[in-house]
Amino acid sequence: VQLQASGGGLVQAGGSLRLSCAASGSTLNSYLMGWFRQAPGREREYVAAVSWSGTSTDYTDSVKGRFTISRDNDKNTVYLEMKSLKPEDTAVYYCAASTGGMHYSVNVDYWGQGTLVTVSS
Repeated sequence: VQLQASGGGLVQAGGSLRLSCAASGSTLNSYLMGWFRQAPGREREYVAAVSWSGTSTDYTDSVKGRFTISRDNDKNTVYLEMKSLKPEDTAVYYCAASTGGMHYSVNVDYWGQGTLVTVSS
């Protein structure tokens, strides 16, 4: 599975961005999909996950109510809608595919290449 993340950029605090993660090489509908992020000098951290059917989602506390993860299995794509962005959301965002859990990097089977999100104050 190859994952290609896109949609990052520079946005002011309070703004919005939509990240996309397109898959090739295999269909995504058998994978739990998620997003992680890594800020400068910090470890990669879990952000959100969506079940294979798209009906169940999970978020880390710091993004609840602001971020929405979704997937379109017909398009083999996963999305992360980010609203009310804060400077502390600045990071490289990575999409991830897993056949197990998603909260820890060790569970991830495939990673996207990352897309940079910068939120200015």
